[in-house]
Amino acid sequence: MSSAVIAETGDSGPVDRAPCILALDLGTTTGWALHGHDGLITNGTVSFRPSRFDGGGMRYLRFTNWLTEIDRMSGPISTIWFEEVRRRAGTDAAHVYGGLMATLTAWAELRGVPYEGVPVGTIKKHATGKGNAAKQAMLEAVRARGFDPADDNEADAIALLLWAIETKGGMA
Repeated sequence: MSSAVIAETGDSGPVDRAPCILALDLGTTTGWALHGHDGLITNGTVSFRPSRFDGGGMRYLRFTNWLTEIDRMSGPISTIWFEEVRRRAGTDAAHVYGGLMATLTAWAELRGVPYEGVPVGTIKKHATGKGNAAKQAMLEAVRARGFDPADDNEADAIALLLWAIETKGGMA
């Protein structure tokens, strides 16, 4: 049995299940892609934009709750991959990214879920052949693979998930 398949015993005997892999493009609008136990890929975006009545930590509490709900509904999550950004254009974006990354890694550590960041250039090169590909090229590359992302955040998460599956078998 390969390491990418988990055997479970059901009423009718052993059932092979693929690992549940979550890929994230962290930001105020977070792109996500999930390779479920059934082998299907689902994807989307989720907004962690605070309302005017929210305190500073509400964005991160909502992100924690979202992760917990994904794990409960589709998990347990076997591995988490996230886009590792080395440079952000603005201070606010850098703070949001750092807070989301800290929340993600703490959430994963508490549950024993392996996680790993992947440099943006690595994801872009795998998807398009160019490590400095533009957002439109990433959207086109993901669409060519049969997906219909709503925006570049979702496209990046899908591209990251495909990279993880195709180069690492999905496991960190």
